[in-house]
Amino acid sequence: MTGNIRIASTDDAAPSTRFSVGSMVAPLRRVAMRRPGPATFEADPVRWHYAGPLDVDRLARQYDAFAGLVADSGAEIEWIPDANDGLADSIFVFDPSFMTPVGAILLRPGKLLRRPELALHEALYARLAVPVIGAIEPPGTVEGGDLMWLDKQTLAAGRGFRTNREGIDQLQVILAPVGVEVHAFDLPMWRGTDACLHLLSVISPLDRDLALIYPRLLPVALYRLLVQRGIRCLEASDEEFEASNGLNLNVLALGPRRCIAVDKFPSTVKLMRDAGCEVACFNADALCIPCEGGPTCLTLPLWRG
Repeated sequence: MTGNIRIASTDDAAPSTRFSVGSMVAPLRRVAMRRPGPATFEADPVRWHYAGPLDVDRLARQYDAFAGLVADSGAEIEWIPDANDGLADSIFVFDPSFMTPVGAILLRPGKLLRRPELALHEALYARLAVPVIGAIEPPGTVEGGDLMWLDKQTLAAGRGFRTNREGIDQLQVILAPVGVEVHAFDLPMWRGTDACLHLLSVISPLDRDLALIYPRLLPVALYRLLVQRGIRCLEASDEEFEASNGLNLNVLALGPRRCIAVDKFPSTVKLMRDAGCEVACFNADALCIPCEGGPTCLTLPLWRG
């Protein structure tokens, strides 16, 4: 579905046991993923904004270790078929589409090279009989990394180089009929137009009342809203944020206070464990760090609850 925006009706709100997401931290029960293949292994690092040539063997082993942690959590994995289609970033399945309580929305990435990935997601939803309730149209752009559920009726959206105002306005039109309100928050420039700074680069929800943040880049208005909602914020250090290119903040919640994080950033992991979180770590220095995508980016939640 890549034509006109479709507005969800109240009939779309019927409950489903196979797809529904309205939380960042409810137990992860079903998730889509795509293994790295030739498109990623042979990617031009300059074109795709990767940090130098990739160590293919180590990248593949690290992905398998991560996928094992997801599977061990009990989540059902729906694999998007691999193909030598040149879509190097397609392993980061979180960005091209977004699941809601009533169905999926096809997004429109701000990174031009990623727009062909929409066909992969459209095919996934057709195969799984998941309804597509809308699509972002030009000139709107939205990437999933800029979207964060605060609760089932409240969606935070980061406005920056990857997600623009027109895209966020379209999200509000699509979601308003099912009672979801979208709040936009401006992101800083950080390292410029080519760098990947999403909203979820600076905050990872860990529970309904707990989040990991990088305070220097977190929008002030969002921080105040978190405090107002009684959400405790764990502040990651400058040193580990810089050393990880922000990937120490990219934490995948498997459920309340259960998560997967990249290894070798002990201060960040200690913050979470001291707050009562169960944290599983995997080595990601050949997979996540050079490619600017972490555990959240590598997964597309289809059902949380």
